[in-house]
Amino acid sequence: MAFTMKKKLDATYDEALVRVTEALKAEGFGVLTQIDVQATLKEKLGVAFRRYKILGACNPPLAHKALSATLEVGAMLPCNVVVYEDDDGKAVVQAIDPMKTIAAAEPGLAQIAETVTQKLGRVLEQLR
Repeated sequence: MAFTMKKKLDATYDEALVRVTEALKAEGFGVLTQIDVQATLKEKLGVAFRRYKILGACNPPLAHKALSATLEVGAMLPCNVVVYEDDDGKAVVQAIDPMKTIAAAEPGLAQIAETVTQKLGRVLEQLR
């Protein structure tokens, strides 16, 4: 079962990082965290890995609404958006699908999850 929404871009990794951040902002998300997986794996394990960054995206009003409904949802926040460099040098962007994760775990959050899914879907669409 796929739990992400995915889009391959005709853009470089660096271009994609800029575009994703701008598209998230346009949908009301801020990037709270950035995990550079390539650098972390090199530092911690001494292994080479492709350029891969995990962005922790948060839409404060929707996060507040979800957390007000159930505190346990915090374990699934912020919404992760991944940007990585594919084997051909082009960027791939993946975003968590809250309908397959949050709403599946807590059906009472389905309406909020649907809103977030729509917003993240628009983020991917803006990345043409």
